[in-house]
Amino acid sequence: MADRRSRRTAVVAHPGAELYGSDRVLVESVTALVEHGWRTVVVLPGTGPLGQALEAVGAEVEVLGFPVLRKASTSPTGLLALAGRTLLSLPALLRLLRRLRPAVLYVNTVTIPVWQLAGALGRVPSVVHVHEAEASAPAPVRVALNAPLLLARRVVVNSSFSLGVLTSAVPALARRSLVVLNGVPGPASVVPPREVVSAPVRLLYVGRLSSRKGVDVAVQATAELRRRGVDAELDVVGSAFAGYEWFVEQLDRAASTPELAGKVRRHGFSDAVWDHLAAADVLLVPSRLDEPFGNTAVEGRLAARPVVASATSGLVEAVGGSPSCRSVTPGSADAIAAAVEELVATWPSVREQALRDAVAAAERHDPAGYRRRVAAEVARAAGAPATAGTAGPAGSGGAQ
Repeated sequence: MADRRSRRTAVVAHPGAELYGSDRVLVESVTALVEHGWRTVVVLPGTGPLGQALEAVGAEVEVLGFPVLRKASTSPTGLLALAGRTLLSLPALLRLLRRLRPAVLYVNTVTIPVWQLAGALGRVPSVVHVHEAEASAPAPVRVALNAPLLLARRVVVNSSFSLGVLTSAVPALARRSLVVLNGVPGPASVVPPREVVSAPVRLLYVGRLSSRKGVDVAVQATAELRRRGVDAELDVVGSAFAGYEWFVEQLDRAASTPELAGKVRRHGFSDAVWDHLAAADVLLVPSRLDEPFGNTAVEGRLAARPVVASATSGLVEAVGGSPSCRSVTPGSADAIAAAVEELVATWPSVREQALRDAVAAAERHDPAGYRRRVAAEVARAAGAPATAGTAGPAGSGGAQ
């Protein structure tokens, strides 16, 4: 107890307890704080595998209910409803801040603005880490989503695309914002791609099961490849948000057609992503809508697997400069099928390029460098000298 009292405390707020993209990045951020001497208390709205991962790196985890903005609610009516729930939950958050007396508050994503308000009311300096980029949302919604960031002392943004969306909505945020590319740990060892792609071609999708993420397009592309005479199979790794069971049922119906029967396997959520990538030939990232970045695409590169990704938003940054990756028209099963055919037809050179891309991705998304930059920004927000690393101006990107 004496050790806890002698250390500076950082409270970290996060909107979920699973282990997808921004959740895994949070583990790296929390690791950074623990490594730099912070007593780190992470507040989650529920229990799940993320809590265990955070405790494993030395954080304390508390569960406390608070409102989270979901993409389905990014409408004027949805934002008003969120404002009402925010006011109701504020007292509990303020009590927690008074009890812990943190030197800094780290809010991970813009979907929990209640924490930014709590930090301001509790006079706790805050850092907000932005993992969203709702470029297609109406202008008033984008302003409403990002205006609460004006309460933060520092804003960390995960891509240049996200920074552009942010500052177009609220230009005043440019002065306090910095691009830090996600730190993404790679596999313990890279399993090289197959030397020869013998049938079947093994395709992989990893992520949320939703129309937005385009997993149904991946299923359609697998069917199209089979119609073209390519013996292709697809493994789907991921789960859906509660309330989206209808989409999963629709996905299963599409996968049970005669041409795909037994060729699409759904595995549910799994944190053994490297095992799935090691068994795959090509990773598909078929998002229909804007993505702020593209952790899954980076994981594909780190595993030395060619990636076929939608040519949109942050995904372009995630695969940019990678000769083994292909960018295709969002929502087009034909474009994905054509890209996979081309990769397979030129496999020997693609394989060598993918192995080189793995090395480049490991350097660009080095977790140690990411942790240094995040720790420096937190120390800067708290008014304390950074113990390691330095941060550049808005848009510098650090590891780019």
